[in-house]
Amino acid sequence: MAGKLYLCATPIGNLEDMTFRVIRILKEVDLIAAEDTRNSIKLLNHFEIHTPMTSYHEYNKYEKGRELVEKLLTGTNIALITDAGTPGISDPGEELVKMAYEAGVEVTSLPGACACVTALTLSGLSTRRFAFEAFLPSDKKERLQVLEELKNETRTIILYEAPHRLKKTLKELLDSLGDRRMTLCRELTKKHETAWQTTLSEAIARYETEEPRGECVLMLEGRSRRELEEESRAAFEEIPIWEHMKQYEDRGIERKEAMKLVAKDRGISKRDVYRYLLEHEGE
Repeated sequence: MAGKLYLCATPIGNLEDMTFRVIRILKEVDLIAAEDTRNSIKLLNHFEIHTPMTSYHEYNKYEKGRELVEKLLTGTNIALITDAGTPGISDPGEELVKMAYEAGVEVTSLPGACACVTALTLSGLSTRRFAFEAFLPSDKKERLQVLEELKNETRTIILYEAPHRLKKTLKELLDSLGDRRMTLCRELTKKHETAWQTTLSEAIARYETEEPRGECVLMLEGRSRRELEEESRAAFEEIPIWEHMKQYEDRGIERKEAMKLVAKDRGISKRDVYRYLLEHEGE
């Protein structure tokens, strides 16, 4: 029989957040795949876990992933842990999970600490809908594309950032998204945990004179739908209705449906659109 892959959440700072179930599984499995064995050995020693470890990280995730899947297929039970938090969230664990499913290996996830959810509940911003972006891409072109996509995001936005890149990222966010309410969380679950409710511009001003410390989670307020609708209407009002109609009809949309869409865009009735078109027919 094939073994089982266990995704085990580990503390993001406070060791008391380790669950009883994760401790038991880490003791029972045959092998632990860790993102950084030098870091994880401290955790395992603290909980007197003596299970053998192997490294599985961003730079060996494909080659090592195939090795781990082979072991799973021969009956080895493997636990996957990351440096901190839940495996598969913004780390190479997602690739191992894909490989395991493709090979028909059973996968289960043991819940526990997760920085993005912890920060979201602390933020004081809307928690019903959120967009988790993790770290912005390092590639400049891809980074600009993501920032462009986030401009009109109505959900709360969650970003991770390292302290040495924080000032640059805050300025990029302000330039791309405009000033926003935000909560900056750092050192989550640790002694010096902070959740600072501020704005992008205030945060930038603060870090002009203060050096950022600790891993950060940035929670940005999404844009209001009403504001977006008002901007959209204002933009459409700058062009005549016949040109607005043409934009839809050029995309192959039938006239009646185009009239309905134009009316919705401009916040007027379909009858108003029809009347305008009659009055300006032939111009």
